[in-house]
Amino acid sequence: MSDFEWKEITEAERELFNTFYEREQSRSCEHSFTNNLLWAPFYGTKYCVIEGNLVFKSGEDRLSVSYPIGKDQVGKTVDRLIQYFEEQKKPFRMHSVTPEQFELLTGMYPGKFQIAYDRDWADYVYESEKLISLSGKKLHGKRNHINNFIKAYPDYQYERINEGNREECIELAQNWRKENGCDSDPEKNEEFCVTLRALKELEDLFLTGGLIRADGRVVAFSIGEKLCDDTFVVHIEKAYADIQGAYPIINQQFVLHEAANYRYINREEDTGAEGLRKAKLSYYPVFLQEKGVVTIK
Repeated sequence: MSDFEWKEITEAERELFNTFYEREQSRSCEHSFTNNLLWAPFYGTKYCVIEGNLVFKSGEDRLSVSYPIGKDQVGKTVDRLIQYFEEQKKPFRMHSVTPEQFELLTGMYPGKFQIAYDRDWADYVYESEKLISLSGKKLHGKRNHINNFIKAYPDYQYERINEGNREECIELAQNWRKENGCDSDPEKNEEFCVTLRALKELEDLFLTGGLIRADGRVVAFSIGEKLCDDTFVVHIEKAYADIQGAYPIINQQFVLHEAANYRYINREEDTGAEGLRKAKLSYYPVFLQEKGVVTIK
């Protein structure tokens, strides 16, 4: 019998998780302690160290595990996970598996597994220099939006989120919640809850936040962190949709001030939302970080 002790994710696990992430660098947004911590209550995510590797489990009715992180006897970990699913009388399912991870998996188990990539969960990855300069014909429209914003608000300011302006960001988030009908949309309400916690616990979660102030009020903010040595991830971005250029300017200024030293910016997935997909594609990602679900053939 598998004697896994699946544990709740708390802030106390940060150092433990990061030791595994440092051993196995990845540009996938799932390789973030904070991301896992903030979303764990909604996905029912728990963790366990199995044969020296970090594994996440989510769901009860639709049981699923992550690819083992740590590069230490991965085959032994996978063997035990297969046994675990058999004991639970559930079909084997491994989520958020990157092409690189699947290649390693098939090398260990030729012909045993198959993968189905889900476009809705692919991360959009951009070159930081492009998000800052917005150079080239393709991004001409973004430059225009920012120029129009600057003309309308010539005294706009970029500020780091801190104790002095945090409440103004929370007010913006609460207005976003009202405007987006979060009461009748569970997924958007979860997004709001994650945003609120990230703002309130910004320093404790080792997150970096930035905002745009125009005519004295906060009109946009963004929150992110280091993902790996060459990639910064933007977890949250909120702005007033009726203020032209608010989203483009926080996108540009946040990267300029907080992530210019990273080669890549991961702006996470679009979850299949048509408007969000259109917006993310309009910045022309340098590549999509694909992720799929692995099952046994």
